[in-house]
Amino acid sequence: MKPGRLASIALAVTLLSLVVPARAATIEITMENLVISPAEMSAKVGDTIEWINKDVFAHTATAKNGDFDVTLPPTKSVTSVLKKAGTIGYYCRYHPNMKATLKVEP
Repeated sequence: MKPGRLASIALAVTLLSLVVPARAATIEITMENLVISPAEMSAKVGDTIEWINKDVFAHTATAKNGDFDVTLPPTKSVTSVLKKAGTIGYYCRYHPNMKATLKVEP
């Protein structure tokens, strides 16, 4: 292989790695013993939240600003994708003492 061709391939691989967007993350938020954990979480637009209910009764993840309202059946999980940046306070409609904050970055 010619030296110039090898340099071109190396340059192409380097540029391709800069162009390919980062993959969205999956973030787990758990509800157990009437507690949301973690109580504060950071994520990015496009990330998936996996809401996990480990309790034997239903919960919700209800955003105070209306961005989301997820119902979690007992001992089940539900996923949702974050579509908008901002700091979102949320709570369980059935157990209003269960509160948390999600900071979504662009």
